[in-house]
Amino acid sequence: QVHLVESGGGSVQPGGSLTLSCAASGSFFNLNAMGWYRQAPGKQRALVAQITSGTSTNYADSVKGRFFISRDNAKNTVTLQMNSLKTEDTAVYYCHTEAAIQQGDMIHTLDYWGQGTQVTVSS
Repeated sequence: QVHLVESGGGSVQPGGSLTLSCAASGSFFNLNAMGWYRQAPGKQRALVAQITSGTSTNYADSVKGRFFISRDNAKNTVTLQMNSLKTEDTAVYYCHTEAAIQQGDMIHTLDYWGQGTQVTVSS
């Protein structure tokens, strides 16, 4: 099992910056992709940014050039640096990972989510 703990959410004015961090713990064979999703009121949860274990990255078009994702494989952490924040970035942000879990002789890839952290961008 994998436990994800997020930190770094809060309130900021438009144009400001925030950094979200997520630490994974538990029993797993490997963490494949790690990333961040967000869900605004009345909307579906959507990918913000993702990074593979090989550090390839993928960003939503709406955050390209403003948000930057990184990971520390030794510490099992993923970080999202958010710059030039806009009011439309307001949402609950969820950390996500695809973890390889060994069960007996088999390796299974399972999805795990953090509890979510609120990001509010408002003047």
